[in-house]
Amino acid sequence: MRPLLQRDADRAINGPSRARRRKLAASALAVFAPIALTATTLPSALASPAPQPAQALAIHPAAPAMAPVPGVRVERVDRLSDRHLALWVYSPAMNTTIQVQVLLARDFHAQPQWTFPGLYLLDGLRARDDQSGWTLETDVISFFQDKNINVVMPVGGESSFYTDWLEPDNDKNYKWETFLTEELPPILRNDYRINDSMGVLGLSMGGTAAMLLPARNRGMFQFAGSLSGYLSTTSYGMQRAIKAAVFDAGGYDADAMWGTADNPLWKEHDPYLLARNLKGMSLYMSAGTGAQGAHDTPGVMPGIPQNSAGMALEVLSRLTTQNFAARLKQLNIPATVRFRNTGTHSWPYWQSELHEAWPQIATALNVDSVGLNRPVQPSVLDEPTCEVIGAIGDLVQGRGDVGVCLTDERTTVGGKYQEFENATAYWSPETGAHLVEGEIEKLYEANSRDLGFPTTSEAPMPDGRGAFNHFEDGSIYWTPAHGAVMVIDAFRDEWAARGWESGPLGIPVAAVENSQDRQGRLQRFANGALFAKPRGSVLVVEGEIWRRYEEAGRETGALGWPVSSEHVIGDGRFTEFENGNVYWSPGTGAWPVLAGPIMDAWATEGFEAGRLGYPVGAQHEVPEGVRQDFQGGFVLVKDGVAEVVTS
Repeated sequence: MRPLLQRDADRAINGPSRARRRKLAASALAVFAPIALTATTLPSALASPAPQPAQALAIHPAAPAMAPVPGVRVERVDRLSDRHLALWVYSPAMNTTIQVQVLLARDFHAQPQWTFPGLYLLDGLRARDDQSGWTLETDVISFFQDKNINVVMPVGGESSFYTDWLEPDNDKNYKWETFLTEELPPILRNDYRINDSMGVLGLSMGGTAAMLLPARNRGMFQFAGSLSGYLSTTSYGMQRAIKAAVFDAGGYDADAMWGTADNPLWKEHDPYLLARNLKGMSLYMSAGTGAQGAHDTPGVMPGIPQNSAGMALEVLSRLTTQNFAARLKQLNIPATVRFRNTGTHSWPYWQSELHEAWPQIATALNVDSVGLNRPVQPSVLDEPTCEVIGAIGDLVQGRGDVGVCLTDERTTVGGKYQEFENATAYWSPETGAHLVEGEIEKLYEANSRDLGFPTTSEAPMPDGRGAFNHFEDGSIYWTPAHGAVMVIDAFRDEWAARGWESGPLGIPVAAVENSQDRQGRLQRFANGALFAKPRGSVLVVEGEIWRRYEEAGRETGALGWPVSSEHVIGDGRFTEFENGNVYWSPGTGAWPVLAGPIMDAWATEGFEAGRLGYPVGAQHEVPEGVRQDFQGGFVLVKDGVAEVVTS
């Protein structure tokens, strides 16, 4: 298992380091801002109808009835959870093995005679080679937990636009369109029972592909959705912008993709020019404005987000999406179009749009009627039989609450597991056999790769408020008030060192989340929170100091990030932050003292041990200047000069 902080550093938006994000912001603004400005001041440049596509545009036929493609093979299947698989598929076209993650439909195991709709989820420009951004940055695993659809997430394809390239580049022989439309579908149909109801939804680069692939492979998809996609590749300035984007994302040369600007392949991969081929499909598209929204950190200027690169990218997406929507209207092709008033090019907005698009996806793909009269082949299924043996057998024989077995003992990476009516038993040589059940089991199934094997069976908390399971690399705690919550890696280590749920932090009340400024991660507990930045230690803010810090706006407020855990001083305590400290004592409560003249003057007096004592309120404006009250007096700052006044 990778350390939490390193993994979190990797999970920043689309993966770039802080230095690369600064570089991206600069290059994106340099390339896209002139285009956006031109489109704003000269709307005819982008809004006027583009040239009609030539009759010779090459449109690939949809994949035929699912005969296996010669040479394509599944080399390995990793069971990440009972319904989350990683397939390693060899692609002859690309001469490499591609990871494809699949979320199986709700009734996939329970109804082996049914077939299910399928939905491709495509990644963005900085698609990683090890994981899909959808699983790293959104709630896609839990969101589809109760839905009867097979979700397919190809991993990799950085800067590819999921198309077939003219020639290799950066040691990548991209033939993504061939893989997704010809090589992969027979495996999905024959091995994972995906039927003819197929959809595709993508973000950014993947949003472009989500309109492009259906237009070039007519009849293969019934639904197509673009979230912040670039829906024209040849209108004014777009070739230049795409060339800059793919180079910045990974050093790729767009000439290797579709040739020089005069190559007809550019037009053959332009969703705008192929729009008429989408007639009869269910279409969804969305884009923000680039302005600061609910999920953005404020920048220096009002309304302008800190994420300047995400602002520029979303402006470009908005312009091309507007033009594409206008083209669909001109062709009398209906589509759901969601233009948001704010929002940058970032994951929280795409997660929200997935939720918004879901009812339309479900309707288009007949998800509600899945399984009805759709047997793979007429057959009478025998009642399943299973055997309970070995260490798992020894475990369940002493329990009367797991119910009957539903499967035989199965092998997974590193050990074995067996499903029962009311629980699942897991075994590995290092951990032995343990049971996972109920709400804890549901969360574990979605996160088993991060947690490892269970090291305990579910047990009640000492105070009876809930239950918990410990795992190799984390723990899951459940309470009626907060449900099942996972604590992993360095966060768990710090929490355990402070006494688990019996310590001052209490029970976990929420999963690890990105900080509001996207600079680190935090996890909230009943009486405080744990904070960590990449490559930094885990810091604790707790008790009354936590409540005051939360009231002051946490890490995006005046105090900034914590830089220490709590210090004990006599009968009081304090915690250090970037821009000041918060002090607490039994008689005064918790109050911040911000860095500056007041803090300096108080320090000269000996802090809380001096004649002023503890603060009894926050600094505030008075007619004479700025004042903060203490037990033994106050500090007044007038014209930048601090004066100490004692009682």
